[in-house]
Amino acid sequence: MLEVDDVHAYYGNIHALKGITLSVEAREIVALIGGNGAGKTTTLRAISGLLRPRMGTIRFEGEDLGRYPAHQLVARGIAMVPEGRGAFAKLTVAENLEMGAYHRADQAGIAADIDHVYQLFPRLGERRKQLAGTMSGGEQQMLVMGRALMSRPQLLLLDEPSMG
Repeated sequence: MLEVDDVHAYYGNIHALKGITLSVEAREIVALIGGNGAGKTTTLRAISGLLRPRMGTIRFEGEDLGRYPAHQLVARGIAMVPEGRGAFAKLTVAENLEMGAYHRADQAGIAADIDHVYQLFPRLGERRKQLAGTMSGGEQQMLVMGRALMSRPQLLLLDEPSMG
């Protein structure tokens, strides 16, 4: 499903990823483990299109992702939950979840998926009308995971999922 081959990425002149190669098969769970500064977040940013590699290729379902901006990767089946929450603070829980389905037009499917997220995270269902910015860190983490699931991803990238 995902092939990352000899990817090199930079932040300015800093060579942050030096030849990362990995693959992920459908329905497989893969964890990147390493100390601070090892490149875990940078790898996820490169896969999700938030950071463009200078060298190497990233393929999803056989297609080179290098030509797509990050927002188009969501519609192609890749969703990322970044470190540090990322909920839309001034929107309600329900509105945040709806934002996760922004590229979808199937209203019945969206409603069903919101109900599914509330089943996965009952606390979100209890707080559906609450502003996200007033929730605890753990609740906001549940919310951004639920929002990512609303895009119906084939590949879900979680950066530091236990934070919050």
